Amino acid sequence: MTRFVRRLALLAKTEVTYGTDSVPTGAANAMQVSNVEITPIAGSEINRELVLPYFGHQGAILVQNHATIAFDVEVAGAGAAGDVPAYGPLLRAARRAEIVDAGVSVEYVPDAGVPDAVSMYYVLDGVRHIIVGARGSVSWSLAPAQIARYRFSMTGLLGTITDQANPAVTLTGFIKPVPVNKANTAMSLHGWNAVAESLSIDLANQVEPRFLIGHESVEITDTASTGTAVVEAKSLATKNWFDIALNHTTGALAVQHGTVTGNIVEFAAPAVQIGRPTQGQSQGIANYSLPLMLTPVAGNDELVITVR
Repeated sequence: MTRFVRRLALLAKTEVTYGTDSVPTGAANAMQVSNVEITPIAGSEINRELVLPYFGHQGAILVQNHATIAFDVEVAGAGAAGDVPAYGPLLRAARRAEIVDAGVSVEYVPDAGVPDAVSMYYVLDGVRHIIVGARGSVSWSLAPAQIARYRFSMTGLLGTITDQANPAVTLTGFIKPVPVNKANTAMSLHGWNAVAESLSIDLANQVEPRFLIGHESVEITDTASTGTAVVEAKSLATKNWFDIALNHTTGALAVQHGTVTGNIVEFAAPAVQIGRPTQGQSQGIANYSLPLMLTPVAGNDELVITVR
């Protein structure tokens, strides 16, 4: 039977016990995604290197088998202040601790302990891939006249791959996003109310599949968050990015996307160092591309995502 790539359901649910299928359902755990890429069986190969009285390929043994999956999720709120966004389990699996202030907001801060993991079901038009113990990283970008999107890159242990009918999914927890523009989006960088062409941030978690005798897991072993801001080139009196870069000065980054309670997402980094600025242009207007290094102040505080 012909199978179609547009008939896809992706489910994700936080695990209670690491690596044990948490059994996500279409009704409670469906993810609204786009631009999905999957490697169903990643890993490495070993050759037997047999010495035989003839030539020929001897085949290989597949080892360290796991799966990777990447996809986009729209940056949007949860519907009401203090509600957990439907994509919350994915942020938790990207080394974010979830802090709920009931009726006010939900914060995602760097997790100082062992990060959560999710079980994921990737069901493509009648074939289901189960991935357990999945952890990963996330990046996102904001550009005018576009929809802001998270890009999740997840790695997990192989479960079963079987014929399975696509589940019915409920996606009402996903709120319609607003486009990035002057009315919906505000950005401050080093105290300057930025006139920006784009902003991208990458948590840059180091994700390591770990295969040992007696234990297999996916671990996050380091984080070094970075980004890039492309801003209009103003006078040095307005903002001297060259002095800021040469003096290794750190300053805050604050972004608010959305203006209506229930559909607001904020990104805050208290100590951003600016790398080497490069000059460019768009529409004949000069700009600077600023590399960003998101550094911690007291530890586990280099970036906070707030949904409210």
